[in-house]
Amino acid sequence: MRKAIALAAVLCLVVAAGCVMPTGGAVFAPIMDTKSTIEVGDTSVGMDNVGTATVEGIILLASGDASLSAAMANGSKGPITRIHHVDAEEKNILSIYCTKTIVVYGE
Repeated sequence: MRKAIALAAVLCLVVAAGCVMPTGGAVFAPIMDTKSTIEVGDTSVGMDNVGTATVEGIILLASGDASLSAAMANGSKGPITRIHHVDAEEKNILSIYCTKTIVVYGE
């Protein structure tokens, strides 16, 4: 009986923790789809080049590279060298399926 209770407690913690925890959102809900600005860079820089990088997770498995450097390298018009601003998009569905995308705007 104690093993069953311990297993249930561990499973509850895993589900409560989720696969990709939200980092900067104002709301943590069982189902979440948010967009937010992370950082503003040099506002004199154009915004015509957009780069994205994503991490995707399912339950206890997550993979991907949502780093700033990865998003800068994935620019739509080539690598981004000067940043206008950086946004983040996060989705979480019952802590079973989660994604986090970093979006970099610049030149």
